[in-house]
Amino acid sequence: MEKLQYISQGFTIEDQELNIRKALDNGIKWIQVRWKNAAENELIKLCEISRKICSDNQAVCMINDHIHIAKMVDADGVHLGLKDEEIVTARQILGENKIIGGTANTLEDILQRIDENCDYIGLGPLRFTSTKEKLSPILGFEGYEKIIKELQSKSLEIPKIFAIGGIILEDIERLQQIGIYGVAVSGQITNQPSIINQFKSIIQ
Repeated sequence: MEKLQYISQGFTIEDQELNIRKALDNGIKWIQVRWKNAAENELIKLCEISRKICSDNQAVCMINDHIHIAKMVDADGVHLGLKDEEIVTARQILGENKIIGGTANTLEDILQRIDENCDYIGLGPLRFTSTKEKLSPILGFEGYEKIIKELQSKSLEIPKIFAIGGIILEDIERLQQIGIYGVAVSGQITNQPSIINQFKSIIQ
């Protein structure tokens, strides 16, 4: 599984598509299409376009929140927030071979996601981010350390955890030292797509 995810940004379909194309052109191999408050027909159109261009670039195409759209466009999977539809529902609709990710903010959330058999967990936010409405409590590096240590103390296999929420290049080494598997980045890659190569050179 790729260790660097790009979460798409943009207020219009044109902005979204452009940002996704730039990320792909700069070597990203995992896109999560996230476009909150979009009209459904526009979102479906964006997801169809994204699925095709990801496929052309041998990149994974995930859809944020919308299981039925992920099914409709035959995306590689779906990422579900804590208040979205259940993981078991996504698995029933999408089948065993699709990737299903789930958001977490606490140790309890992670244990729930492990029980639900998520393929990976997006844990955050690391710090304040303006790209997400209704932000969960901020974890900081100490929050990640505490959760990983608690998982280890329970002798649980650490799942594939991606840090999310205001992640920048300088955070990577410390997050990996803590035991985080990968990162999901939005703002910094949107603003500077060429930085993807630097991310990839650090994430091992």
